[in-house]
Amino acid sequence: MVSQATMPRRGTDVNHKAKHILIVGGGYVGLYTGLRLQRALRRELASGKVRITIVDPQSYMTYQPFLPEAAAGNLSPRHVVTPLRRVLPKVRILNGKVTKVHHEAKTVTFVPNAGPSEEIGYDVIVMAAGSISRTLPIPGLADAAIGFKTVGEAIALRNRVLALFDRADSTEDEQVRRRALTFVVVGAGFAGVEALAELEDMGRDAVKYYDSLREEDLRWVLVEASDRILPEVGPEMGRWTLEELRERGIEVKMKTLLKSCEGGHVVLSDGEEFESATIVWTAGVKPSPVVNSGDLPLDERGRVKTTTRLTVVGVKDAFAAGDVAGVPDVTNPGQYCAPNAQHAVRQARALADNIVRHLRGLPLKEYRHKYAGSVAGLGLHKGVANVYGVKLHGLPAWFMHRTYHLSRVPTLNRKVRVVADWTLALFFKRETVSLGEIESPRDQFRAAAATG
Repeated sequence: MVSQATMPRRGTDVNHKAKHILIVGGGYVGLYTGLRLQRALRRELASGKVRITIVDPQSYMTYQPFLPEAAAGNLSPRHVVTPLRRVLPKVRILNGKVTKVHHEAKTVTFVPNAGPSEEIGYDVIVMAAGSISRTLPIPGLADAAIGFKTVGEAIALRNRVLALFDRADSTEDEQVRRRALTFVVVGAGFAGVEALAELEDMGRDAVKYYDSLREEDLRWVLVEASDRILPEVGPEMGRWTLEELRERGIEVKMKTLLKSCEGGHVVLSDGEEFESATIVWTAGVKPSPVVNSGDLPLDERGRVKTTTRLTVVGVKDAFAAGDVAGVPDVTNPGQYCAPNAQHAVRQARALADNIVRHLRGLPLKEYRHKYAGSVAGLGLHKGVANVYGVKLHGLPAWFMHRTYHLSRVPTLNRKVRVVADWTLALFFKRETVSLGEIESPRDQFRAAAATG
């Protein structure tokens, strides 16, 4: 670690003329804030009066609602991500992590993906670091399970499911087959239900190409601690989804906890035990750890404490939005805005507008958006929706799901690529081949080298 006294302050401008806006996080809020600021401050950026920097470990933004379709092979993984440097040419992109915020000194500690840490100075900071999976101290969870928040996890899960089909078809050992063909998802919110439904849909397509496998051999298990699934679409549509999943042969275990999964041996709170080679954890998220490493105020849930104007409570020149922020919902007094893409995209626009107003000495505006409802995809031509009180399921809801999310994907480039993927899928069957070797590409080379 480089001492703080010798760290270069990358964001400090020697002539003190350029206002430096530092955005911590390149997800929904980071990307959309950068896009809007890039347009609104184009003259200031061109003249050098303003500089914008985004810090994120990745060089792209992931459109997470499309991860289930990427996992199922309906979309290319390249088309669910947006390259930050391409769409934000006026913004400096630094790949790495902010490990500490020193807002009193207006600096952050930045650790690049490679190289020593350094201090970055700023004039205005935007906390947009998003969230990470919220795990519990369950024996075996860290070793046996996989999350579903990144494109890497989604594609690794797809490759794993298909590779396990290969494994089961290539052995006569019934125990190996049962373990390989048992898939468990923990958490029945959007991520869990959509991931399981899309993978099950893909599995029914893929199993047709295996001589010794049948649909009845596949076991899909959804474990949920509460007494309902998909609470975002309301009780009625949640019950319809439950019936739909069970009609497809998916075991939905309500009011059930995962007690342990050491070595893939699953133990549930209802007393059932079985082996599974695939355990997916989608039971909630928590704010990025960076919020705990600084001097910005936090609320009771560990989020950056934020006003209705998306400023950080009690400090100047600090803004926050998205999963990392506790934003009061002015349309529902006493409640906070839900941590979802619907709010994050709109908050980013309001936040960017308020930064511009802040720089120009104008009064800030409140963020106001009444929750419109939710849509969820449950496989090809299947979905559920509750939007502004209109409740749909089946093909109409699936069409609404795709239409809504297509409208939210950033940039025309990505919209066209997504539509192209969907259009090709109308005429050709999806690919159901595992490319698991991409996760360890040097294994074959090492084996060859070992033979001399």
